[in-house]
Amino acid sequence: MKIKKGDIIIVISGNYKGKKGKVRMVYPDQERLLVDGVNVNRVHTRPRKRGEIGGILEKESPIRYSNVMLVCPSCGEPTRIGMMSLSDGRKVRYCKKCNEIIE
Repeated sequence: MKIKKGDIIIVISGNYKGKKGKVRMVYPDQERLLVDGVNVNRVHTRPRKRGEIGGILEKESPIRYSNVMLVCPSCGEPTRIGMMSLSDGRKVRYCKKCNEIIE
């Protein structure tokens, strides 16, 4: 998976199309991402312990990896990501629009 925790992404399809957010969690085995402010669902909960409050809470659900694109930090555009290896042997991601390395 080429998108990592802390990256800024933009949603390219679905109900949240055009919305930007920061990746909070990555689930590579399920090919899903948890993004701030995207795919918000209402969850009805009841109190389980003494002092806990029940009610209707808003909770983010993971979104499919194929429905998002990374926003390049240098050019600010949604872009595809490539991988390249540097001369010292490290593998890094790079923006396919501006060819800048993404750290």
